[in-house]
Amino acid sequence: MQSNFRRTEREWVRTSMRTPGILIFGMVMAPCGWILNLVTTVAPNWRTLQGFTNLPPDRVIEQGIFDICIASTATERQQCNQKDTAYFSNNIINIAKGMMLASLIVTLIGIAVAIPGVRCWRARPQWAICTVAGALIFCSGVLTIIPVAWYTHILQDITTSTQRIDVRVGYCIVLGYIGGIFEVLGGFVMALGCCRCCDGKNRGERPIEQVLGSRSQPQRTPRRVDVPSLTPTRSGAASSIPESNRYSLDDDVSFPRAKSPAGRSGLSNPSFNGKPYDADL
Repeated sequence: MQSNFRRTEREWVRTSMRTPGILIFGMVMAPCGWILNLVTTVAPNWRTLQGFTNLPPDRVIEQGIFDICIASTATERQQCNQKDTAYFSNNIINIAKGMMLASLIVTLIGIAVAIPGVRCWRARPQWAICTVAGALIFCSGVLTIIPVAWYTHILQDITTSTQRIDVRVGYCIVLGYIGGIFEVLGGFVMALGCCRCCDGKNRGERPIEQVLGSRSQPQRTPRRVDVPSLTPTRSGAASSIPESNRYSLDDDVSFPRAKSPAGRSGLSNPSFNGKPYDADL
């Protein structure tokens, strides 16, 4: 009994040759998150400075973690590679640089590890490798969310050499949050392959005992139902008629009067209104 229980816990089979949904989800979310994090890292728009006292009102300064650009709301021209020693001397800038670059590298490593682990052309994926890849992708998402959240929290306190009046969040913060969440969700779902949650359904597997049991059960043959014919036979119709009222089925039943004794006697001497009827007329 104990050996059968251990066998049921160890031996599992795939119900189909398809790639499990958790691996497909992780392999889709990870590249999407990596692209968003790459844009967040290189784009100079973590925050926007507006309303300067010594600059035109349409002038906007966009600050990132690697570059600073001066733009104008009236035109699409930008002047990048601006110098701001006070801004780049903040601790959050150096920390964000290191963590965002580390996130990009770890994501690529996780995807590279996941590719041979998924192996949709094999009978079953290598779940241990997929779990490691999911953990790496999850950590890369965390590495993205931490600097983005920290930068947003101290957005107004980051020093700069330019006097500003209005400070607003840039689009890189939004993209960073979305990319980090994508990677966290994708890595977490892929890491679920380390356990058989919901009786192995998340991995597309079933215990071998259930599969062998379903195959050994005999198939039920469909029950045959005899439907009586709606057209009765002559013998059946005659048997249902009482003996006293039974007559030959070969007679013409469309004219019952002609079958009566009076009608039969009138055939030998036909008449019309009490007078003999001459057939020659």
